[in-house]
Amino acid sequence: MSAFDILVLGSGPGGYVAAIRAAQLGKKVALIEKDALGGVCLNWGCIPTKALLKSAQVYQYLLEAEKYGLNAKKIEIDFVKIVERSRNVAETMSKGIKYLMQKNKITVIEGYGKIKPGRRVEVTDDNGEISEYKAEHIIIATGGRSKPLTSLPQDGQLIFDYKRALSLDSLPKSLVIVGAGAIGCEFAYFYQSLGVQVTLIEYFNKIVPNEDVEVSQLLEKLYSKMGMRVLTSSRVITSRVEDKKPVLLISTANGEEEIETDVVLSAAGVVANIDNIGIEYTGIELINGKIKTDAYYRTNVEGFYAIGDVTTGQSLAHVASAEAIVCVENIAGHRVVPINYNNIPACTYSFPEIASVGYTEQKAKELGYEILVGKFPFSASGKAQAAGHSDGFVKVIIDKKYGEILGAHMIGANVTEMISEVVLARHIESTGRDLLHTIHPHPTMSEAIMEATAAAYGEVIHL
Repeated sequence: MSAFDILVLGSGPGGYVAAIRAAQLGKKVALIEKDALGGVCLNWGCIPTKALLKSAQVYQYLLEAEKYGLNAKKIEIDFVKIVERSRNVAETMSKGIKYLMQKNKITVIEGYGKIKPGRRVEVTDDNGEISEYKAEHIIIATGGRSKPLTSLPQDGQLIFDYKRALSLDSLPKSLVIVGAGAIGCEFAYFYQSLGVQVTLIEYFNKIVPNEDVEVSQLLEKLYSKMGMRVLTSSRVITSRVEDKKPVLLISTANGEEEIETDVVLSAAGVVANIDNIGIEYTGIELINGKIKTDAYYRTNVEGFYAIGDVTTGQSLAHVASAEAIVCVENIAGHRVVPINYNNIPACTYSFPEIASVGYTEQKAKELGYEILVGKFPFSASGKAQAAGHSDGFVKVIIDKKYGEILGAHMIGANVTEMISEVVLARHIESTGRDLLHTIHPHPTMSEAIMEATAAAYGEVIHL
């Protein structure tokens, strides 16, 4: 039986980061993966979806070429090539992970892993052959998958999850997306931009329900302007297939209605991949279908750890990576600080993009803070106007008494590249005044952060 210091089950942004950091710290490491290196994020999530979205954005630029003084004619969509580019990007990144494994002398074990008592993992390869491995520390990083809905059973062809949405053979004429979180809204923009008639259905009373209400309202307005149909406070009651087309019975705020469509994307959330990986044989404790851990990602069973989507934290790639580093450094005996989950940036790569961190205005009020709220629209930004993308705004929430930056919420072009400024400011406990007195380069989109902060203090110049 091969023995390692650390065994990592799953090679997503949690698993491969854990493996690399452990190797950097001098540990003998093995990484177990049943599919392609990089997990869902790299192969079927974060990276390939951004490639698709870039194609849609370029297409929209071409359609609006006259606005920039250019003449572009005969613009045609080659959907097969769009998908092919996305898959090539994912494949390239997966090869990059393979290189990193070799560089850090990490043993990659291909196959389906199951944990066993005694700090062991049993791996079954594609030929059905079983091998067993042992380690002092075993990190479970098996990720998540699309949440199934009983009212919307998936057949993989007409009703499917995000994996199929990434690799359709041709563009449908119509598409219903159930779930208007980040995944649903990103695919909604992509397909609507390419001429598909999209209907976006959300159970809560606003799309991107975890975002500030003003952000949600603006995104819904812009999606409706694109021609998308957005149904909030709605849910699927039943679904069936007639004449090779899905028919959904929907409960909406205005009553029930039937919707016929070419295909349906189920994007109603994520569930942890903890089935059939041996959890029941180890005594590891679960909470609401996820693995319970402490602040250092230790389970209740010594020697077993869990990070990423299988735990109760946010299901975000950068969270999984951060948890991986805390977990491994703690194993190695380093002095580590637990993650502050109230300072995790959230991003949605629709167009316009959405980025946020900390409390919304509503949440800050509910918690009893006396707040200052500042908002700066990109319509007043010289850079945004020059770029031709002036929709959106930056909004900051500041504690009136101490100047603590309680939250920031952005919607607009490239705001996912701007949010880290506020995340860092909050991490080092800067105040709103610190943000205000930080000189920002002109003209940039990032000036809007300074201007929104100035607006909170009643000192905004360009508004």
